[in-house]
Amino acid sequence: MPMKRLWLLFSQTVTVLVAAYFVVGTLKPDWLNHRPTQSVAVLEAPSPGPGVAPPGSFRLAAQKSSAAVVSINTSKAAQRNSRSADPWFKFFFGEQGNEPQVGLGSGVIVSSSGYILTNNHVVESADEIEVILNDSRHANAKVIGTDPDSDLAVLKIDLERLPAIVLGNSDNLQVGDQVLAIGNPFGVGQTVTGGIVSALGRNQLGINTFENFIQTDAAINPGNSGGALVDTNGNLLGINTAIYSRSGGSMGIGFAIPVSTARMVMDSIVKDGQVTRGWIGVEPNDLSPELAETFGIKATKGVIITGVLQNGPAAQAGIHPGDVITGVAGKAIGNVSELLAGVAALKPGTAAKFSVLRRGDKLELDVTPGVRPKSRRQDQ
Repeated sequence: MPMKRLWLLFSQTVTVLVAAYFVVGTLKPDWLNHRPTQSVAVLEAPSPGPGVAPPGSFRLAAQKSSAAVVSINTSKAAQRNSRSADPWFKFFFGEQGNEPQVGLGSGVIVSSSGYILTNNHVVESADEIEVILNDSRHANAKVIGTDPDSDLAVLKIDLERLPAIVLGNSDNLQVGDQVLAIGNPFGVGQTVTGGIVSALGRNQLGINTFENFIQTDAAINPGNSGGALVDTNGNLLGINTAIYSRSGGSMGIGFAIPVSTARMVMDSIVKDGQVTRGWIGVEPNDLSPELAETFGIKATKGVIITGVLQNGPAAQAGIHPGDVITGVAGKAIGNVSELLAGVAALKPGTAAKFSVLRRGDKLELDVTPGVRPKSRRQDQ
């Protein structure tokens, strides 16, 4: 009898276990096929720390300089026609818009005291100028001074804890050097683009009176004007000014004013309220074979003088039409742009040595420059 009970208990237990197996196999088959997971060993590159940039990255240069690059919004009151309130004028010409004109550009904080460099064409004729920092702070800017001949302007804002960019050395630039352009293109927000220096000393573009542009293929678009061109250390090399474009957008040819020029202009404006340049009163032309033949000149380098202002500084120093200027204050002169820059850098009222060729004779003349008239753009 006991054996029968044990057999009955055994058979019932087996029946329950078999039933449970089929239930689990139907509803949770993965429980029955469970296998221990196997890990795959992979090699991962070490992540650089927050202050270390990956190889080839310009992260640190962008971080260093971006804080000092600002967006500039300008507005100018709409010019109303004096007859716009006349009913007959409205009948024929309709309602004249009274919306203010707005502009967009960029600028660079160059001093913790609030001085900002930008382009003159960004703020020209503006009634209100608003500066927006990269940390979203806003401030109204005051125009300290402008220099249309170089297309530069100096603004000032009154805020605390202003980040200032470090000024680099644009005179050491070489074609092929890597650069970054920082600004606010099309108003989309601060943007950093990269490229190289594709040419130096670009002039005769008809953009400014004084032209000595750095050319770069870093993308520069409308709204970038007045922004920063920096080196791979984040130091300022130039102020982005213009582009060559058939579409209105970047085509890989952008121009920046060297920081050496920008600093000279800024220092003059901050100190004197204006830029004072030298002027001698001559009409120069690049020396061509035709002009050389006309004036009977054998020289191949220099700038030929085709006109001299009566009683001007050059005339008083003995410079004549047909003379070829080959040097100013010890610096060789090869074209009109170099002569313009050389004369402009002279201190008015202080005599400087001019190297002159006159029909084969070499002369050294002392010329005392005057102050360059603001209205003159072609003569030197």
